[in-house]
Amino acid sequence: MSNRAIEAHSAAEMTGRHFRYYDFVMAAFVAVLLLSNVIGAAKPAVIEIGGEPWVFGAGILFFPLGYVIGDVLTEVYGYARARRVIWAGFAGLIFMAFMSWVVVSLPPAEGWEGQAAYESVFGQVPRIVFASIVAFWAGEFVNSYVMARMKIWTQGRHLWSRTIGSTFVGQGVDSLIFYPLAFWGVWENEAVIMVMITNWGLKVLWEVVLTPVTYAVVGWLKRKEGVDLFDEGTNFTPFKTQV
Repeated sequence: MSNRAIEAHSAAEMTGRHFRYYDFVMAAFVAVLLLSNVIGAAKPAVIEIGGEPWVFGAGILFFPLGYVIGDVLTEVYGYARARRVIWAGFAGLIFMAFMSWVVVSLPPAEGWEGQAAYESVFGQVPRIVFASIVAFWAGEFVNSYVMARMKIWTQGRHLWSRTIGSTFVGQGVDSLIFYPLAFWGVWENEAVIMVMITNWGLKVLWEVVLTPVTYAVVGWLKRKEGVDLFDEGTNFTPFKTQV
């Protein structure tokens, strides 16, 4: 399909319209979200910068991708469709938490010696996912709200200001909620605070670094979908799933 001319519309005018790539972006968002909680969030890692150790959560490898996709969703498809994706991710996290508990609780077969390691890796998943659900819900909605509002304030210009500004606020909320809920009393308190602050800064820095990627993806999707949506008159309540 050839690129369409990009036409500006209010998001309300596009209610009920089918977008060709929306479902794929939703699937990518949910996949990154689940992977970040299964294999990233529970491990503190360390690197040396200038001879000094810097501790960070391994989830930093995933969360920037999630926030970039979240920014793309709001910028291209509007707050209401981004809200629907956030709720899809919320449901996925709850299902993952439940199934993790079921699988860990199942009695191991005789002769299988991996139960201890399995419990070590996945035993904390319910607590981590609970913290992630709360932090994800609050942080992602704040991110999307700020993104949508700033698009109106800037009249669709200066995309970089919206992506960085929304990530600064949204990731601040996410980190402030997630790390104390997930790891207070598990890690040393100083480590929790250090990881929380470091990851917040690194996530914002990642957003800055990935700005050219965001520009490329947003531009490509807008050309393919043929619209540029503005959330004028949008109901910004998070407690809906309908577009």
